[in-house]
Amino acid sequence: MAHLKKLPLFLFFLLSTLSASADEGMWMLNNLKADNWDAMRKLGFSLSPDELSSSQESSLKDAIVHFDGGCTGVSVSNKGLIFTNHHCGFDAIQSQSSLEHDYLKDGFVAANFTDEIAIPNMIIRYLIKTENITPQIMAAVDSISDEYERLKVITDMSIAIEDSINKDQEFILAEVSSYFDRNEYYINIYEVFKDIRMVFAPPSSVGKFGGDTDNWMWPRHTGDFSAFRVYANADNRAANYSADNSPYKPKNVAPISLNGYNENDFCMTIGFPGRTNRYLSSWGISQRVNSSNMPRIEARGIKQELWKEAMLRDDATRIKYASKYARSSNYWKNSIGMNRGIEKMQVVERKESLEKDFSDWLDAQSAEKQELYGEALPLVKEAYTASTEIQEALTYLYETITVGTEITRLAFAAMSLNFDDTAQEQATFFNEEILPAYKNYDAKLDQKVLAAMLQVAQKRISPVFLPQIFKDIEKKYKGDMEKYAAHVFSTSVVPYPDKLEEALLNPKKAKKLKNDPAYLLAASIRESLDASFIASGLFSYDILKGERLFFAGLREMYPEKNLPSDANSSMRMSYGSVSPYKPFDGAWYDYYTTTKGIFEKYKKDDSEFHLQPEILELFKKKDFGRYANEDGDLNVCFISNNDITGGNSGSPMFDGKGRVIGLAFDGNWEAMSGDIVFEPEVQKTIGVDIRYVLFIMEKWGKSERLLDELLINCDE
Repeated sequence: MAHLKKLPLFLFFLLSTLSASADEGMWMLNNLKADNWDAMRKLGFSLSPDELSSSQESSLKDAIVHFDGGCTGVSVSNKGLIFTNHHCGFDAIQSQSSLEHDYLKDGFVAANFTDEIAIPNMIIRYLIKTENITPQIMAAVDSISDEYERLKVITDMSIAIEDSINKDQEFILAEVSSYFDRNEYYINIYEVFKDIRMVFAPPSSVGKFGGDTDNWMWPRHTGDFSAFRVYANADNRAANYSADNSPYKPKNVAPISLNGYNENDFCMTIGFPGRTNRYLSSWGISQRVNSSNMPRIEARGIKQELWKEAMLRDDATRIKYASKYARSSNYWKNSIGMNRGIEKMQVVERKESLEKDFSDWLDAQSAEKQELYGEALPLVKEAYTASTEIQEALTYLYETITVGTEITRLAFAAMSLNFDDTAQEQATFFNEEILPAYKNYDAKLDQKVLAAMLQVAQKRISPVFLPQIFKDIEKKYKGDMEKYAAHVFSTSVVPYPDKLEEALLNPKKAKKLKNDPAYLLAASIRESLDASFIASGLFSYDILKGERLFFAGLREMYPEKNLPSDANSSMRMSYGSVSPYKPFDGAWYDYYTTTKGIFEKYKKDDSEFHLQPEILELFKKKDFGRYANEDGDLNVCFISNNDITGGNSGSPMFDGKGRVIGLAFDGNWEAMSGDIVFEPEVQKTIGVDIRYVLFIMEKWGKSERLLDELLINCDE
């Protein structure tokens, strides 16, 4: 490749990632190009385009579900059975757990259909169709130069289009989404199922084996899976929960392969990745590192330590805070890894090289193109530079007090009650919108967290953006946050549901709430947030306009390149292969792990690496049967070079024949900058082997009835 050395740095990078490996990209299934199909065929994919995705007939994409808003799942039986990750079902598992029925610790197995547990408020969406509406949108805004007005017109049109479909349709959801940095628009239409029941969950010792220590790491030995079932009405359509509903018969069911995989075998994921920013500017990346990730790392690290200490001391607290801790910790460690990866991979420098190449290219273009794209980078640079301090203040305020402390969120929820409603409406609002939060709440623990978070905020937020309440604390408590927190929790009604209910639903007492210390805290935070958001908003439209023009310019700069659109929670596919990697000099990671590694990591009674004796005994017997690999061992996890991000959790990992070989659940530590730039040499998708999933279900869970539902294919 010596002849490529004379190319600009970014072009060299672009060619090496998009052409040589052809693995980068979370591709829209209805927008795959000839070069995508050529690359997939070369890697070993054998399905036809219509077998993968068809608007007319049943296809593989119809087996994929958007699981509960933030994950992915896959239909694996014609009785509505869904496989997803354990961490995707974690909230549901936690919500049904108690000291008497500790499904987090002990796992859950439904012996029959009647034992399956309905999960309130859980939804599963099946994609019906995707339609390109770009011409319609662009015809209305092409003559508008002001970005605010442009986006307002697009928003109004999008809402009107959605409403025309969603009107009077409880179980149909239409969403208009932007693609390619708001240069294209598509509408996605879903059928929304609301009767979802928990079927199978391994113990957390399996589903979260390795805990925080192994999170985002390889090698991995985590059995990150769970199973739920979709129920439908007598017409096999989405419906609210009813005892009369029956298991849903999906349009397509994904077959399962027990053949396993070898190095360089084709691997594909389909799912609903949340958000990437692959075209983010160097100034945007610097702001992400310093003004978003760093505040998050500091605030969550302190809060999580307080939570973890309490969880280790008491099982009731562990159950209450398990889900909250997992959500907080996951993004916390992601932020640490992202900052590390951005520095190690010299991401900012590479983006600067691209921006220089873009400027050089634009200098050689016509006056018309210079006028069209000339303001793109200056707009972005000036807006990010000017908004850095505001963004840092907003992140600290958000991470420490706005959502960092539960009492503030409870106060915000209580403040949203409408006192003009009838007494019955107010009571309903309290019972449905406020009261459930107290099920997993510990006021004494939250008092400690409030004091700690206020200390961080006072230390880190510029006085210009610091809420007024801090001046009051300084005046009345001499800045002693622990004394202030003790005052709040001893005099406020907000931490205590019975007191809050009495205050909210008693008109005489409700008037006094405006002087409640938790209300005063929340009101001060809201005032500061509003001011900061307004200040930040002054720059956001320049950033949006600059980024839109920059991407449009990149398309013209590299007309031969099939540039993928950033993820936006819509259905995407990624293709690649099962492969090992070299994480750093002198090290080599194989592409799969086995139960041998579980014994190497096992620590009796450890909160992260303990396993129940009966599960260890299953592994010791090595009676793996049809799930064993060629050496007689049981594979636990494996890695591929597929391109995924948050939201892909639970995505099926398919072989070249479209058969499930695993469930994606994580990325790797060395490529945490992957949401911003794809790292072809080290970026990996970590999946749990489907053979390990079925082994646990059969041997530990005694769930032959579930395995009988599956389309298991062992043919070559």
